[in-house]
Amino acid sequence: MSNDLDTVFAALADPTRRAILAMLLEDDMAVTDVAEPFEMSLAAISKHLVILTRAGLISQEKRGRVKWCKLEPDALRSASVWMQGFGQFEPVNLDAFERFLEVELPAAEE
Repeated sequence: MSNDLDTVFAALADPTRRAILAMLLEDDMAVTDVAEPFEMSLAAISKHLVILTRAGLISQEKRGRVKWCKLEPDALRSASVWMQGFGQFEPVNLDAFERFLEVELPAAEE
């Protein structure tokens, strides 16, 4: 479970990936539609999508010639359960938690 949590939290550490997840809350989206609001290449967005897919936060499927992305909200369940185990995080201060992840995750990636 720890490795799965590491993967989920690493995926959530990036603001672009969190924005993508927020967009997918509305509905499934084609990869090109996901990329549209960002000022980066389609290849860069695809790398973000691969990370989200590996973390189980989204799934991707081809429908005809178009690749679609779908939110997989159950993937956040283990992270949510883990966070609820810490009473001092209720309610979760997401800004402080994000700052914590930014400090801790780069050290873990080295």
